[in-house]
Amino acid sequence: MNNPIFFLFLQGIFKRIMKRVIAFLVAVLAWSLGTGTVSAQDQQHYKVGLVGFYNLENLFDTIDDPNKQDEEFLPEGVNQWNTEKYLSKLHNMAYAISTIGTDYSDDGLAVLGVSEIENRRVLEDLVKQPEIKDRNYQIVHYDSPDRRGVDVALLYNPKYFKVTGTKSFPTVVYVTDNDGTRVVDTGFITRDQLLVSGIFDGEPMHFIVMHWPSRYGGEKRSLPGRVSAANRCRQTTDSLLADNPNAKVIMMGDFNDYPTNKSITKYLKATGDMKKMKDGEFFNPMYELHRKGYGTNYYNDVPGVLDQTIMTRALLPTGYDTYQFKAAKVHSKEFLKQHGGRYNGFPFRTFGSGVWMDGYSDHFPVYLILLKKK
Repeated sequence: MNNPIFFLFLQGIFKRIMKRVIAFLVAVLAWSLGTGTVSAQDQQHYKVGLVGFYNLENLFDTIDDPNKQDEEFLPEGVNQWNTEKYLSKLHNMAYAISTIGTDYSDDGLAVLGVSEIENRRVLEDLVKQPEIKDRNYQIVHYDSPDRRGVDVALLYNPKYFKVTGTKSFPTVVYVTDNDGTRVVDTGFITRDQLLVSGIFDGEPMHFIVMHWPSRYGGEKRSLPGRVSAANRCRQTTDSLLADNPNAKVIMMGDFNDYPTNKSITKYLKATGDMKKMKDGEFFNPMYELHRKGYGTNYYNDVPGVLDQTIMTRALLPTGYDTYQFKAAKVHSKEFLKQHGGRYNGFPFRTFGSGVWMDGYSDHFPVYLILLKKK
């Protein structure tokens, strides 16, 4: 076997095999950095930061607000919403929040965006619940012009996040009048978008909390509202990136559209493939979850990911010297689900067909796992 030609032949085969092995290992590493779970070993070598979003499904108090359409959530309203039900709702929401992400951090969520809350008062009652009281969650909230009176807000643990600035942006939909004048479509008055900037465990970070217009009246008819919401979010994020091209921005909310809908892919410009991201695009880790059939909500009895977390390029994994994306999760624990019957596996909600079920929400919460080397 001293034939040099044969030796070179074997050497060529070996090199080709090694190239394929290396390519495979690189692919596996990229997958584990971007979409894998967090192992016990990871938790030994990395700090874990958790950022979540939860649609609380009509967290209303029992007090009549003459400026809001809150009649159904009053003691004499159709839901007979009384103190007992309100206190039970607070307990259920607090317990659900207390369980999110605790497999990865004993402190749970550092930052939580919420929607469908009536006012600041209900949030103050929520954070005082014994299930989460020790986390000392602080509140950022603005009243929105939504006709039903529901808003978005941000809760944050001051142990991990310090607020440096906040601002609320209206979502305005324009239409063309008969004489060609561009006017506001008052039929699409909806929740404002909340921007909260601050320091996340030593790093500047921005959070945008949203609840885009619903599909009421049909997906096609209601689409302009969500396109306007996408444009508003895009403008806010572009402004942050203009000041700092490496800004870490996390957009979160109930988008009332899926990761594959054009309001998100075309107008917000969010893609589910971080390897093929183009300049000006954002990364949507919920795309792959939606494609695999996960659901945060069951619209027309079909599961889909309406609740999403979307991020700028600076949060993509490149070594974890700073906080970067590791994984996205739908928090669909068994206690949050209905069991048995037609709606088996659906979110266990507060009301069903007008009947008080004493559940949680018609949405499952979602959250991001961020890692940083210790």
